Amino acid sequence: MTRLMLGRTLERICKGVLLLCLVHFLIMMILYFDVYSQRFDIFSRFNNGRGANASRANAAGAHHYFYYNSSRPNATFASFLATADQLLPSGRSEANHTPPTPKPIPPCPEVPPGLVGRLLIEFSSMMTFERVQRENPNVTEGGKYTPPDCRAKQKVAIIIPFRHREHHLKYWLHYLHPILRRQKIDYGIYIINQLGEDTFNRAKLLNVGYTEALKDSEYDCFIFSDVDLIPMDDRNLYHCYDQPRHFAIAMDKFGFRLPYAGYFGGVSGLSKKQFLKINGFPNEYWGWGGEDDDIFNRITLNGMKVSRPDVKIGRYRMIKHERDKHNEPNPQRFNKIQNTKNTMRKDGISSLLYRVVSIKRYPLYTNISVEIGKPPPRPLRG
Repeated sequence: MTRLMLGRTLERICKGVLLLCLVHFLIMMILYFDVYSQRFDIFSRFNNGRGANASRANAAGAHHYFYYNSSRPNATFASFLATADQLLPSGRSEANHTPPTPKPIPPCPEVPPGLVGRLLIEFSSMMTFERVQRENPNVTEGGKYTPPDCRAKQKVAIIIPFRHREHHLKYWLHYLHPILRRQKIDYGIYIINQLGEDTFNRAKLLNVGYTEALKDSEYDCFIFSDVDLIPMDDRNLYHCYDQPRHFAIAMDKFGFRLPYAGYFGGVSGLSKKQFLKINGFPNEYWGWGGEDDDIFNRITLNGMKVSRPDVKIGRYRMIKHERDKHNEPNPQRFNKIQNTKNTMRKDGISSLLYRVVSIKRYPLYTNISVEIGKPPPRPLRG
C-alpha cells in the first residue's frame, strides 16, 4: 500500500515538472518571436534610411560607414536600440532637442560654514610670492576668485594704495587670499602703485583704484585696505553693508581699541552707491593723515552712519615698519578736515585726474601703476 502511494506521488510530481517545462518553453517562444520581429523592423528601417542616405551621399561623392559593436561587454539589446536610433534618420531638427538645464547654483550663506574664527598672525616666517601662489591654486590671473559652489551676493574689489611695500604685500596676500576664499567672497585684488618719489596721496590712489576696477569688472562693493593690516578673525566679513563699514576698529598699535569715535582709517568698505553719494574720497590730502577723518565727515554729512563689527572680531595686526619717505604728516590736514562740508562736492571722484602708466595682471593680484601729480606749493608764512 505504501509503495502504491509513493508511486502515485512521484507520478504527480513528474507531470507537474513536465507542465512547468511546457509553460517555460511557450514563454520563451513568445519572447523569441517578439524580439525577432522588433529586430527585423529596426534593420529594415535602418537599411532603408541608410539606402536613402547612401543615394544622397553617392550623389555628392561621399561615403559613410556605420558600425555596431555587438561583442561589447555588458552590451544589452536596449543599448543596441539606443545606438540604432541614433543612426536612424529623423525628421526632428536638432534645434528641438533642448539641452539639459544646469542645476542652479545656490546663494552663498550669510555666515559661511568654513570660518575658523580667531587666527594666529605672525610675520617671522619667510614669505615669497611663489609660496603664496602654491597655497592658493584656485585664485586666477589678476588675483581674482569666484566661489565654485555658491553665488556670492556682491562682487568685491579690494583696493590697496601702494609704494615700495613688496615685503608687506607678500604677507598680506598670504593671509587674505585664504580668508576671502573661506568667506565665499567673489573678489579681485588691485594694487594701486604710485610712481615717482613725490609726496604720497593715499585717498587719491583709492579713487584711482575705484575707477580702474570698474573698468575691469562690474563691481558693486569696494574694500579699501592698507597693505600692512591683517585681520585676526575671519568672521570679519569683507563685503559691503547697509551703511559704510569700518573693519579695522581694534588694531594692536592702539591696544586693540578704537582710538576715537570718528576714526575711519586702516580698512573700510563702501558700496558703489555709498561711494558716489559722498563723491568718493578727497584728492588734496598729500602726505600722512587727515583723509580718513575727511571721509568720515563726508559719510555723516550725507546722512549715513558708520557700521562696525564687534570689537572682538574687528581686531588687526599691523606689520611694523618705519614711516615711509615722502609720506610725512600733512600740516594742513586739520584745516582741511574742518572744511569738508565746503570741499566735498568739488574735491573727489568727480575731479579726479591721473595717468595710467601700466597694468600688469599677476597670479595673485592686478598691479596698476599710475602718475597722480604733485601737491600744490604751500603758501609762504608771514
